[in-house]
Amino acid sequence: MEPSVTPGQTVKPEGSKQPKKVLCIEDERFIGELYIRSLNKAGYDATLEVDGAKGLEMAQSNKYDIILLDLMIPNVTGIEILRILRDPAKTPNFKGKIIITTNLEQREDVRQDIEKQADGYIVKAELTPNELVEFLNNIA
Repeated sequence: MEPSVTPGQTVKPEGSKQPKKVLCIEDERFIGELYIRSLNKAGYDATLEVDGAKGLEMAQSNKYDIILLDLMIPNVTGIEILRILRDPAKTPNFKGKIIITTNLEQREDVRQDIEKQADGYIVKAELTPNELVEFLNNIA
């Protein structure tokens, strides 16, 4: 007898790997929800946080494999979060990959500095939610 499955429920085969956990720190709720919906549909376990301070706290829990980090978020900026997560004194044993997501035009030197600290850099206006999933599939 097969187990019953409710509509929308994901059934993972026995012995399958746990889904990658993604934390999306994004204050544009519409964009964040699009990302979360696409990521969850693709098999990721994705969570949205719109507040920088709360997002930082969640990221420091080290429960996430990937952090999608917007640069312009309230209370703590994305650049501050990036620096704190990469500082072993402030976030020991941090293991997640950090992908910067932004629509801001950056000076080339600023962008290069950010890219050195991050594992990826995405311009949101140039990427659909499905392309984001493909991008993460290639780095995860």
